[in-house]
Amino acid sequence: MANRAVQEIIEQQVLTVAKAVEDKLDEEIAALDRVDDDDLEVLRERRLQQMKKMAEKRSRWISLGHGEYTEIPSEKDFFSAVKASDRVVCHFYRENWPCKVVDKHLSILAKQHIETRFMKINAEKSPFLAEKLKIVVLPTLALIKNAKVDDYVVGFDELGGKDDFSTEELEERLARAQVIFFEGEASLKSSAKTRSVRQSSKDDSSDSE
Repeated sequence: MANRAVQEIIEQQVLTVAKAVEDKLDEEIAALDRVDDDDLEVLRERRLQQMKKMAEKRSRWISLGHGEYTEIPSEKDFFSAVKASDRVVCHFYRENWPCKVVDKHLSILAKQHIETRFMKINAEKSPFLAEKLKIVVLPTLALIKNAKVDDYVVGFDELGGKDDFSTEELEERLARAQVIFFEGEASLKSSAKTRSVRQSSKDDSSDSE
């Protein structure tokens, strides 16, 4: 008897939800019916303008070196680059394994996030810049927004403390600093799961520079 009562309650709840969904669909259909040709044309034109602006923005980003992970040859070039782009991730490196790990991840992210300029500079050959930005531990990522250093990722402490962190972990850290758009129209992020650097270097040599 109790089971029958519970079943009736469940059936009633299902009917209530189904009715609410049906009413919502009816409202949306009615709203679409009220949209005339002029409204549709306005919406279409607005969307075209948005697409045009985005295309222009992407073209400008690419012309500034976005979409690739590149090395900045001098301190003078560093200042020019950060003034030209609103968002910059700059890797201060030297020739060692930890820095090569970071290189691998940034090469991937540069292609996925063309809204941000990804670059690196040899800290040992840039003493003025390293001192000015207080770069001590290598690798260090300077996260720059509107020509000002807004945040740093120093070593691997924030990424699990080991060199086998995933690209997604670094991506999430950069997104928290708002130096990349984690999900957005500018992102070219693939739906494929990114492997760790150690895995990708063994399984797919085509990722290397």
